[in-house]
Amino acid sequence: MTNTSYRLENPSGQEGDEGPKTSDDGRERVVLVGLDSTSLSGWDIEESMDELAHLVETAGGQVVARAIQRKQKPDPAHYVGEGKAHEIEMMRQATGADLVVVDDELSPAQQRNLEEIIKSRVIDRTQLILDIFAQRAASAEGKLQVELAQLQYWLPRLAGHGAELSRLGGGIGTRGPGETKLEVDRRTIRSRIAAIKRQLDDVRERRSVQRRRRRSADLPVVALVGYTNAGKSSLLNAMTGAGVLVEDRLFATLDPTTRRYTLPDGQVLLLTDTVGFIQKLPHQLVMAFRATLEELLEADLLLHVVDASHPKAQEHCSAVFGVLGEIGADEHTTITVLNKRDVSESAAMIERLQHSYPLSVAVSAATGEGLADLARVMADQLSSRRERIDMVLPFNHPALSLIRKRGRVVSEEYRDDGVAIVADVDRAVAGQVRKARRSNQ
Repeated sequence: MTNTSYRLENPSGQEGDEGPKTSDDGRERVVLVGLDSTSLSGWDIEESMDELAHLVETAGGQVVARAIQRKQKPDPAHYVGEGKAHEIEMMRQATGADLVVVDDELSPAQQRNLEEIIKSRVIDRTQLILDIFAQRAASAEGKLQVELAQLQYWLPRLAGHGAELSRLGGGIGTRGPGETKLEVDRRTIRSRIAAIKRQLDDVRERRSVQRRRRRSADLPVVALVGYTNAGKSSLLNAMTGAGVLVEDRLFATLDPTTRRYTLPDGQVLLLTDTVGFIQKLPHQLVMAFRATLEELLEADLLLHVVDASHPKAQEHCSAVFGVLGEIGADEHTTITVLNKRDVSESAAMIERLQHSYPLSVAVSAATGEGLADLARVMADQLSSRRERIDMVLPFNHPALSLIRKRGRVVSEEYRDDGVAIVADVDRAVAGQVRKARRSNQ
């Protein structure tokens, strides 16, 4: 046992071998299992397990114990060694837990073999994240995307589960976004996957139409991206008063929210919040949410929101850019928004990240600090969309108020023949001004 560490999260709550399987408040009791290996890409195993515990809490569970095995690579049959699996079963019995969550994605064989030794449900990080998405999906589109990801996850795992897709409604890792509980075979799953893909193709087409309309209006699109719980929704609310749900929970936002925002120079843009990323983000989710994530591909500018108070902020950045690369959006102009500058622990991390990401701004979505600086940097990056107009308009011409409201006036002179105005405006405004000028001639 020298290469395995065990920890009880709440020994006072231990009830013995036949103890209750839920905590006093009804939450499922969970044992976490992880490997301390060289494959975590900069993540310390304890930090990875802390994040896994946060995911379990977000899903509605209570972590009662952890088991970490130091091992170069996962055992192909059991993930951990077979002997360790028996020790984990003893821990599970001692804590009264009925769910074991593994910190990596398990192969179908590993999951079956573990469940033969550990006499309870065993799920992996991917299944846990899918469960959270299933709980959080609110729109019809979001539910379709989550269902597609779940079906793609379960398809290779049907062997050994009889004809069932999953034991829906049985706790963490078993929930689906819809109300229908299906007992299905592979053919039925494949048919359902094909049907969902067709529906999501329709969603992609609708989004494409919406993007064409936005392009015809010539409004720039700025997308918020970042690690889950970094503060994207808080920033959107602080900038636009959007009133988006803000919780200190992972994946609080699944469905994108878009609001208009006016920069200090009068330029109007569309600011869009998107789903948060996470390390080891399931590939099924990236593919299923492609219709939503394609918004990033069409964006004129990305705001990468980082929780600068988090000790793993640098690793969070790497995880986000990894997903952006997977969908082909990693070459977009990106402003790194270092959130939580009001937290004293953020100072050293902000300095480090500003060195790594020169195009960055430190802000606080909570207090509003730095938001004016962010707006100026955004305006600079979008300045190529501006053009200068120089014209004389009648004193009461309606275009004058539009220019003053939506542009940056360089000079304005009242003359006998009208108002001579020079201003920098968005291309869309310039087009509206010229059209209004012609119609009033």
